[in-house]
Amino acid sequence: MKVAVVGATGLVGTKMLQVLAERNFPVTELIPVASERSVGKLVEFNGQTFPVVSMENAIEMKPHVALFSAGGSTSLKWAPKFAEVGTFVIDNSSAWRMENQVPLVVPEVNEEVLTSDSKIIANPNCSTIQMVVALEPLHKKFKLKRVIVSTYQSVTGTGQKAVEQLMNERNGIEGETVYPYPIDLNVLPHIDVFQDNGYTKEEMKMILETRKIMNLPELKITATTVRIPTMGGHSESINAEFESKISIQEVIAALENAPGIVLQDNPKEKIYPMPLTAHDKDAVFVGRLRLDESHENTLNMWVVSDNLRKGAATNAVQIAEALHRKGWI
Repeated sequence: MKVAVVGATGLVGTKMLQVLAERNFPVTELIPVASERSVGKLVEFNGQTFPVVSMENAIEMKPHVALFSAGGSTSLKWAPKFAEVGTFVIDNSSAWRMENQVPLVVPEVNEEVLTSDSKIIANPNCSTIQMVVALEPLHKKFKLKRVIVSTYQSVTGTGQKAVEQLMNERNGIEGETVYPYPIDLNVLPHIDVFQDNGYTKEEMKMILETRKIMNLPELKITATTVRIPTMGGHSESINAEFESKISIQEVIAALENAPGIVLQDNPKEKIYPMPLTAHDKDAVFVGRLRLDESHENTLNMWVVSDNLRKGAATNAVQIAEALHRKGWI
């Protein structure tokens, strides 16, 4: 099994290597790929070291699967070239997500859309992934009608330079900034670029990707995405309205038996999901379950997940595991 990781030296690429090792994915030959300035550097994986190679060299090696985390423009240029030599590309950027012929996959929700011809597969937005994992078992039981989501997103979602900005500000150090304002002791209601409709690109990703993944093209959904000075994971306040009558007991039963979810819902004991406790874990944590007393058949819940793992690296590796189970790689 030849596995390429494109963007292997970045924040998500490094996490992909970690997750591949932890989950014992059957890698016999690792092909780390990064920018030209990183070619020749050594990457450690499972106690061995592998040299970083160029895109062209990686394509010549015809990997069975390539996990991409190198930005949208890189994916648009190079993913088709890998696909041409028979490689399954699992792309973490937003470049391919809304293309009609490209599956947008969260294995717990819609693994069945994968086919042996799906040479380019899109990994969804991090905040979308954790939300649909939490909503899917409830949709199956009660039929989703409308979703209102507000996010509280970690600086790790922006990348290493954002983490450095936060820590520099916290320590009183002048340094490079990636946000338009300070992030420490602050909240930015602004993730990605603003669109003509007043929403940010991140908010529109959540709206459009959720409809595609859950196969609910008419779903009423709105989002507000917010950057906060945390690390460890993204948090979401979700208000979900359903067609059928709901009860907390039935909601708990549906979530307890759903794949990929850990229920943390004991307010009397102050047990609820937090980025601090979700950090470096693969699950989607759900809690603060309560009926919306202002609207019938409507649930409030709090959902937290590590955005670098389930929100990126782990979901990509799970897609690769699905391809392997099906005998396609």
